[in-house]
Amino acid sequence: MKSVFTTLLMLFGSLAWAAPESLKADSLVILFGNKTRLVIHSNDKEGIRQLSNYDINKIIRDMGMKLDSAKAGETFIVIDENRVQRYLQDTVLIVTQRDGEVSVTIKESDDRRYERSDSDSDWSSRNHNRRRKKDNWELGAEGGGIGLNSLVEKSTNPNYPAESYRLKPLGSRYISLALSQMPTIARSQHVGFKLYYGIEVSWNNYMFENDVIAQKGADGIVFSDAGRDLKKSKLTVCSVNLPVVPRLSFYNSSGRKMGHLGFGGYAGYRVDSYTKIKEQDNNKERQHSNFYLNDFRYGLIAHIGIARTNFFIKYDLNPMFQDNKGPNVRALSFGIGL
Repeated sequence: MKSVFTTLLMLFGSLAWAAPESLKADSLVILFGNKTRLVIHSNDKEGIRQLSNYDINKIIRDMGMKLDSAKAGETFIVIDENRVQRYLQDTVLIVTQRDGEVSVTIKESDDRRYERSDSDSDWSSRNHNRRRKKDNWELGAEGGGIGLNSLVEKSTNPNYPAESYRLKPLGSRYISLALSQMPTIARSQHVGFKLYYGIEVSWNNYMFENDVIAQKGADGIVFSDAGRDLKKSKLTVCSVNLPVVPRLSFYNSSGRKMGHLGFGGYAGYRVDSYTKIKEQDNNKERQHSNFYLNDFRYGLIAHIGIARTNFFIKYDLNPMFQDNKGPNVRALSFGIGL
């Protein structure tokens, strides 16, 4: 820390931008043996008393390392209470020098950054845009994903042996796009409670292992033998879903996200379903029908995150097909977020 480091914090107690000095103002001056001064200025004594809420050692340590590259002279650090509630272990003030100009960035634990330069109006405009962007809906960033599908048999049906609709594990793919929001409900230093919700469009593809074709019969779905070799045969179900998932996010002491865990549910409606077969000569045939599928669906969702990577598991609680119109199976999907 240079001897020219004369002022680290300004208006620390009141946390107001560029408040004018008055006769009631108080200052706390700490003199070090190397002629370095630490001046903490407040509008009243109460502001000085509130210093116990702040990690002064961390402020001095972080700022001391950064100010070595700044120009000689006084540097004023001003904190706005509307943007920074308190300076804790997960908050860092960063002073940088570029083209002879010293700027200050306040980095909070949720990776939001607020910058202070020579123009206060520019600073306010940038932060207004950040807050407005946070309120926007996000497309695919959280709720969308790609993965695989499986069918969980709840009970056997002699009319639908499991062999007749066995799936190819890697060919039965799940794809979804979502328009979502995830506001923070409550937050501590290491844990944040958030609520994910939105609207989602999903495609569940069920590719059959054997050369069978799913058809709508008179009394239920029929998985009939194609009688020839097929390159591909699958059943696709498209649904619009409304997921709601409470989530806990976990952070380390520096504010970096370590992971998250969420459990919730969803309800959806089938908007389309069709079969698609691909012949050996690459000719394709598609047939649209409801195939006695249940129009409404509902189930459970789990979100598991490592750092910023999100994994999901979805399980339908209601049967995939109408009663006695198909096998008694539930859809299970899992994968990674987009």
